Amino acid sequence: MKKYFKFTTKTIVATGLGAAIFMLLFMYVKIPSPVPNTSLQTAYGLGAFFATLFGPIAGGLIAFIGHALSDAVQYGSPWWSWVIASGFAGFIYGFAYNNTGVEEGEFTKKDIIRFNTIQLIGNLIAWLLIAPLLDIAIYAEPKNLVFTQGIIAAIMNSITVGIIGTLLLKAYASTRVKKGSISKK
Repeated sequence: MKKYFKFTTKTIVATGLGAAIFMLLFMYVKIPSPVPNTSLQTAYGLGAFFATLFGPIAGGLIAFIGHALSDAVQYGSPWWSWVIASGFAGFIYGFAYNNTGVEEGEFTKKDIIRFNTIQLIGNLIAWLLIAPLLDIAIYAEPKNLVFTQGIIAAIMNSITVGIIGTLLLKAYASTRVKKGSISKK
């Protein structure tokens, strides 16, 4: 379990870079949905990629910081219920760290299924439970609205991570030297 929570200089740098890119994608590379205040966010695919490479701490911080900064810049202050849900989702994505062969140059069908199972769990908990319940508790938002937003966010973020995250991880794995591919003569 310690492997998941290592916090090195590499993790700090990845967190800073990831949060900055996440924020920019969150602000500028999104597709609005018909449900108010929800969009198909490409940032979650990138966040899941970083989380898989650097672990849960980096994944959680990237999504939390990136979302909070995006909200602060665009709207004047973060919408904390969704910022917390983003951080939670990013944290859960990080459990794909050490559960895939990406660093060894392999991202097999089994790895893809494992990665997408983990991200699906993270998205369902974050957007069907955490975001709506915190919206009700913090902002006294109407139940039917926040759960509708949560359902749409869970679906769209799962699709985004499933496509963009998987493609980024597949591409990254192809750049790594496969374990045992170099032999001594």
